[in-house]
Amino acid sequence: MSFWERLLNAVSATATNALSGLVEAIRTLFEGDPETRRQVAFSVAVIALSAKMAKADGIVSQQEIDAFREIFTFPESEARNVARLYNLAKQDVAGYEAYAEKLSGLCSSGNANCPVLENVLDGLFHIAKADGAVHEKELGFLTDIAGIFRINESHFARIVERHVHVSGRDPYLVLGVSRDDDFPTIRKHYYSLVREHHPDRLVARGVPTSFHAIANDRMARYNDAYAAIERELKAA
Repeated sequence: MSFWERLLNAVSATATNALSGLVEAIRTLFEGDPETRRQVAFSVAVIALSAKMAKADGIVSQQEIDAFREIFTFPESEARNVARLYNLAKQDVAGYEAYAEKLSGLCSSGNANCPVLENVLDGLFHIAKADGAVHEKELGFLTDIAGIFRINESHFARIVERHVHVSGRDPYLVLGVSRDDDFPTIRKHYYSLVREHHPDRLVARGVPTSFHAIANDRMARYNDAYAAIERELKAA
């Protein structure tokens, strides 16, 4: 029996509603396997919140479905089970705030701007923008989630800049540096971001391998921003 089947069976057996079932299933089903528990918890976080985001927006496009599949590269034999879990979350009477509050516990440190929860937001943005734009209701949803995740406003603005831009990305905002900073300071901060967000570090945080595409995209945005600033300062 696959872990998706085991998870769904546990949810069906213990749930008074989908949320309590998911949380209880993750806690008990994989109690002796902390690495699997982290990976399943992360997967459920993105599945549950993307289902709630789809419900908030009212429209699920084929592009968004394809983007969902880009994140979760599960075997075709598991598609039915993953769809059941997605629909379970979508139909749950609990609001997305309840999901986000529970899933904020994915970050054991309890600190603001938790990298694990930032990965969840990046995944949700990846799905939201798949149809060509992040719509107003989706952005409102993601803003609320960021608040519950204790992602502060300036940090969230950087996340948004990586995904939503009308007239080109602001490289300084993407990196989280000031135009008044000298280049050595900017370079030091850039290398700190590279170390912190390198895809190789995701495994230790319980992020599934399939999610590395999101981390690679983030690294590309950091690299592009750094290169743009370097060109600008050299030309000055």
